[in-house]
Amino acid sequence: MPLVTTKQILLEAQKGGYAVCAFNMENMEMAQGILEAAKDCRAPVIIQTTPGTVRYGGTALFRGIVAALAEGLDIPVALHLDHGNSNELVREALVAGYTSVMYDGSKLGLEENIQNTAAAVKDAAPFE
Repeated sequence: MPLVTTKQILLEAQKGGYAVCAFNMENMEMAQGILEAAKDCRAPVIIQTTPGTVRYGGTALFRGIVAALAEGLDIPVALHLDHGNSNELVREALVAGYTSVMYDGSKLGLEENIQNTAAAVKDAAPFE
């Protein structure tokens, strides 16, 4: 099954009254384990990467790994950038094909955080 958005997964979970797990992955083997367990449980899943993870592998690589592994499954799988710490990284993840992103400006001043969050929302809108 192709990757789906986190929004799609969570709306279905809300309707069905169940929770959805989200797991950080650091490499291909972790993605394989996460997806094997989700398949065995017949449960939708959100796979996340962090800025530290994509620093060494890149968003395109991790998107490729997760998309390839999810393709043969019949469960919904989303790929999420967790705590993206720059607008550049958020845009990179969106362009690479991540199906959801989180901008985290918590280390910035309030005004800069608000401006960057607004920019991230604007950047994400075409990908919705």
